[in-house]
Amino acid sequence: MTYSRLELDGKVAVVVGGTSGIGRAIAHGLADAGADVIPTSRRSEQVDIAAQEIEERGRRSLRVTSDVSDRPSLENLLNEVVNAFGQVDVLVNSAGRTKRAPTVDFSEDDWNSIFETNLTGTLRTCQIFGRHMLERESGSIINIASLSTFVALFEVAAYSASKAAVASLTKSLAIEWAARGVRVNAIAPGVFRTALNQKLLDETERGREFLLRTPMRRFGNVEELAGAAIFLASDAASFVNGEILTVDGGFLASGVNQ
Repeated sequence: MTYSRLELDGKVAVVVGGTSGIGRAIAHGLADAGADVIPTSRRSEQVDIAAQEIEERGRRSLRVTSDVSDRPSLENLLNEVVNAFGQVDVLVNSAGRTKRAPTVDFSEDDWNSIFETNLTGTLRTCQIFGRHMLERESGSIINIASLSTFVALFEVAAYSASKAAVASLTKSLAIEWAARGVRVNAIAPGVFRTALNQKLLDETERGREFLLRTPMRRFGNVEELAGAAIFLASDAASFVNGEILTVDGGFLASGVNQ
């Protein structure tokens, strides 16, 4: 093994939630680094577009939908990828959801729905793809955590709690599976501008507070998450396990910025 290699040539990566936002940017980055990438989500039209984007980068892909709340769909995804490519080397868990509301009024249905996607959905995918990787004694799993894994964000208690739990799950799987060749890490993104949050970031006091707390004085571009994913997926990270890699422009280091 060449321990310094950041390239992903010959690797097959599945990105769950890989058709939009952070997941899509990570899928592009993995493909640009040499991996064949299968971006997947619930909507077939988005899967078609995302797979085409991978193929336009000169890599192979596959068009398979999946839903993290539906175990058979995840099992089918694994089977389709293995049948087409022989193995899965990298799994990225990027499916997620949130809802902002005062916690005192937050319904149990909304709470359970967020945990079902963010935490239990991550567990399901890790179980299904992890078993395949354990059988092969090789693999890298990358979960998506959050700033709210570490600090509270106002009126998103369910999301914050679920993402703190994702970090805990990441560490638990890391120590269970490392001796059998499977590394499990997570990326905790800072504040990244997307089509969904542009108005909030640019036109609200909440957005201005996020910017004030970010020492680099700007929000991230989702493409800036690709390097962290490439590193964790690659042989260069062969002794990196159980880590939560924060990509936040210094947000968590921030105290007084002026």
